[in-house]
Amino acid sequence: MFFFLELFSWRIHPAGWRWIGVALGLSIAMLYFSFSAKLTSIGWFLTGFFVYFFRDPKRAPPAHNHQFALSPADGVIQSVQPASPPDELNLSGHQWVRVSIFLSVFDVHTQKAPLSGMVEKKSYQPGRFFNAAFRKSSQWNERCSVVFTTEKTKVICVQIAGFLARRIVCDVQLYQKVDQGKGYGIICFGSRVDFYLPRSLQILAKKGQRVIGGETVIAILENDTEKNL
Repeated sequence: MFFFLELFSWRIHPAGWRWIGVALGLSIAMLYFSFSAKLTSIGWFLTGFFVYFFRDPKRAPPAHNHQFALSPADGVIQSVQPASPPDELNLSGHQWVRVSIFLSVFDVHTQKAPLSGMVEKKSYQPGRFFNAAFRKSSQWNERCSVVFTTEKTKVICVQIAGFLARRIVCDVQLYQKVDQGKGYGIICFGSRVDFYLPRSLQILAKKGQRVIGGETVIAILENDTEKNL
């Protein structure tokens, strides 16, 4: 019973309504024209799957959240290591740590703003569609990079398309103000998010850790200083 109550409380990302509408329309058409029960059940299954996939649940950031950088995505952390952000951002001269988060097809695929601030840069880069679990996907796959900045620090979120993903949606615009934990985009069907943070921060993320977008603390911001930007 609790599951169904939770289901009706879900928000759906706008990018999902087209998929849900097509699947629902086909299901109703197959039912109307008396298609086989097997085919009709596939249509209803797809409708339910798209509702599930494009869900955008509300998230509750922790207390004193202004002191933390939160995870921008749900999933499992694949790696935590020094790395340079995408070349198109022209930020490779700074020292960064990359936290790579892999999203399976069953994870929530909406991305959340990791901190409250402003969109300083936004860049879309076309590319390949390697499996998002592969390290080379950070460099070669289609991606959309967003730099979020505050008075004291900046972080970078990179939405990366995967083998099944064929569409990246980024809902924020250049110089737009964002609130921590609020949704800013979605990647359709299996993907990865690379989260770059200044190396001066106290990074709490660990390889293999499961994280929740807009809730899990990735780093403490208090140790950061403007000279490291």
